[in-house]
Amino acid sequence: MIFWRVKPLDQILENAEKKSLKRQLGALQLTMLGIGAIIGTGIFVLTAEAAQKAGPGMMVAFVIAAVVCGLAALAYAELASMVPVSGSAYTYTYAVLGEALAWIVGWALVLEYAVAAGAVAVGWSGYVNGLMNAANMGLPAFLQTGPYDGGGFNLLACLISLVITGLLVIGTSKSAWVNAVLVTIKIAALIAFVVIAVPAAKAPNFEPFLPTGWGTPMGGIGVLGAAASIFFAYVGFDAVSTAAEETKNPNRNIPIGLIGSLAVCTVFYLLVGYGAVGADGAQPMYDAAGTLLEPGSEALAAACANSSMLVCSKEPLAHVLRSLDHNTVAYLVGMAASLALPSVILMMIYGQTRIFFVMSRDGLLPAVCSKVHPTFHTPHIITMLTGVVVSLFAAMFPVGILADVSNSGTLFAFIMVAIGVMILRRTQPGRARPFRTPLVWLVCPLAVAGCVLLFVNLSAKALTVFAVWSVIGLALYAAYGMRNSELARRQ
Repeated sequence: MIFWRVKPLDQILENAEKKSLKRQLGALQLTMLGIGAIIGTGIFVLTAEAAQKAGPGMMVAFVIAAVVCGLAALAYAELASMVPVSGSAYTYTYAVLGEALAWIVGWALVLEYAVAAGAVAVGWSGYVNGLMNAANMGLPAFLQTGPYDGGGFNLLACLISLVITGLLVIGTSKSAWVNAVLVTIKIAALIAFVVIAVPAAKAPNFEPFLPTGWGTPMGGIGVLGAAASIFFAYVGFDAVSTAAEETKNPNRNIPIGLIGSLAVCTVFYLLVGYGAVGADGAQPMYDAAGTLLEPGSEALAAACANSSMLVCSKEPLAHVLRSLDHNTVAYLVGMAASLALPSVILMMIYGQTRIFFVMSRDGLLPAVCSKVHPTFHTPHIITMLTGVVVSLFAAMFPVGILADVSNSGTLFAFIMVAIGVMILRRTQPGRARPFRTPLVWLVCPLAVAGCVLLFVNLSAKALTVFAVWSVIGLALYAAYGMRNSELARRQ
């Protein structure tokens, strides 16, 4: 072990049975949950962000991010099938690398899930505000965006986060079926976009293909910077693993949900990205001195005030369709995004609460965080607390900043999972593995390398937030978790 106090896999499984959640989700529901978590703000909104960072080169960024996520998914599938317990990367790290690293991973996952939920809520509000503005029913500009994006308080993003929280308190099964309907709407919207935009693609719109180059570490721009951001568009498949304790036959169904949802979304993303670039162009904006404007900055917001470029749109897919004179379909796609993006918020908040639930059960967080409602059978207290925090994130920050910060925690967790798979192959080669990562000594090192590559190409702001967040987490662990964990009490 790297730090101390490793929790054996058998003990993790035993504890899960003592204080468990009701198993009620099947393979189809899990796959739909995965698709619901993946297809969202990343493709509906961050397409414009990626275009500002890489121009048409964002097509390559989509491929890079998909490859890295695919490698990580194979590692996740093996551990999720071996340890069908809520907690995702936190639980797996606890079993392999020890309690201290597990805490760091669990703390980092707050960036992945809670911050990501806020980012999606901001993306959703962009589409809804667009629809309301078109109908001359728009909110005051102050209430349409947060203070870093030219406004003051993103009211709609705050409200949708609270509504989703209420739905999750009511019950998981109900949430899953609502999610299935919303996923269907999202897929229909993307199919409509692909059918119209892909045939309209023109070769000149892809030139220059790499206007900002490949990028530099901590620069947050170029193809690698765009890949580090667009990685957010694929994140969510691992949220399937957080539902392990609520899954029927998890050894079979968890791998199906993980890999199946990622495969479906990758195909859609490549087609949508090609259609957006080819039909409308995706060149970035520069200031008067020829310097690339930073995505999510006040300077870009000011430059975009009177611009109709794709990189300026808060609703890029609807924007592309309007540029092709398909106004009715653009309206319908905007409506679909408005109806369907909440499913991603749902899955992100869901994943966050289940991780807190397991950390509380392990004694690293107060016991109240794992209290289950007697009627709804959900961890209602931590769900409500998480929802309030997410609503505040969404109200104050722009989508690009939230997405990059979220990715920092996600990439760190993925690295730990891939390392964990390799260690268990050496230390416990005889343990049952219902799903085995193929070519593990190639796949897992490549997954680690890919995640590190994207991590160092995040913006300096995102990496700074990650460092500060980690220090705060370690301080909390030293003050509470180190002394109150279940393993500490047994010693």
